[in-house]
Amino acid sequence: MSRRVTALAAGVLLLSGCGFRGAYSLDLPGGADLGEEAYAVQIQFADVLDLVPQAGVRVADVPVGRVESVELGDDWTALVTVEVNGDVELPANAVAMIGQSSLLGEKFVELAAPGNEEPRGELTDGSLIALDRTNRNVEVEELLGALSLVLNGGGLAQLQTINRELGVALEGREDAIRTTLRELDTLIGGLDQQRDEIGRALDSIDALAAGLAERTETIETALDTIGPGLDVLTEQRDLLVAMLDSLARLGEVGTRVVNQAGANTVEDLRLLQPVISRLAAAGPDLAGSLDLLLTYPFPASSLSALNYRQDLRTGGYGLFTNMTASLAFDLRELLCRYAVGPVTGAVVELDPQDLAGDECGTPGSPPGNSGSGTTTGPSASGRGDGAGPAPTPGSGTGPAGVPDVLTGGAP
Repeated sequence: MSRRVTALAAGVLLLSGCGFRGAYSLDLPGGADLGEEAYAVQIQFADVLDLVPQAGVRVADVPVGRVESVELGDDWTALVTVEVNGDVELPANAVAMIGQSSLLGEKFVELAAPGNEEPRGELTDGSLIALDRTNRNVEVEELLGALSLVLNGGGLAQLQTINRELGVALEGREDAIRTTLRELDTLIGGLDQQRDEIGRALDSIDALAAGLAERTETIETALDTIGPGLDVLTEQRDLLVAMLDSLARLGEVGTRVVNQAGANTVEDLRLLQPVISRLAAAGPDLAGSLDLLLTYPFPASSLSALNYRQDLRTGGYGLFTNMTASLAFDLRELLCRYAVGPVTGAVVELDPQDLAGDECGTPGSPPGNSGSGTTTGPSASGRGDGAGPAPTPGSGTGPAGVPDVLTGGAP
């Protein structure tokens, strides 16, 4: 008897040393074969429902492992440790979900590759499937509870009232409702056609918001700096208002002055038009006269380079230049080319074609002769047409081409 008690005590100690957890330590019949190289994976769930250890682990509804433990994490999430057959290859970004074998069946953990992204990496021993990649199915109790809420005062009894009131509201307004629906369809169609532009606009707004977010400190500094400026504007508000009133009065006075002096201004501009026109016509001559302005009374073309010479007495410098000029003192040529008009008394230059031959004055007489007789030379008017009367002695009109002041005649 003592041997049996000793053996039983030794068995209890052996089981407690190996982590015996009662019925949870016993393998369920029909469970998955883990093989010799099984690996452990930890999974975080927000709610594990009534998942228990020794529950199955499936991939594509095929048993590949079992649940080893279910614990409560530090952040009040469930931490489930599962053992998976070593021959099962899953990506590192695999997802996990708690499923149910039937309507009232057991819970199990379903592992699968991600459906919304490309698989990457490999799930190995000690890997963790985070909370954002886990989920669970809806339980039958939750479905029945929601159905009972609808059937028992959840709004189902009010459907008839809603239908009747909706009919009353739409009665007689069928055309307006139809038009509204047609316009709404057009609007939605237009928005659908412009969805690319709308997407680009939203992207631009997002980029703008991101840029503003990066410059938050700068914007805060600007807002803090602009505060004192706004305070100054607030203090000077009365002065600003007075200035604007003064500007308004000035504008009214200016408008009145312009309206009253408009006719006079137009008349002044009309009178200035001939002067401006003459100035415009004389523009080339004015430009040419600038060349004479600096060298008056001598043209710049007649001057050589400007030279200087040191004055030994004063120690200063004297400026000088050379000028080249040609002077003609042929009295005969002067008397033949110019004449005094009998009417105006002005000196006029004669056309060489009006002279008779190579000489001027009376034919056969020396230049300046005041002899009598009929001449065929230029008339007293200074034009050599041969039709005028010849000058007579003592008439005061000298030979053609000789000024009256030289012959002693009256103008």
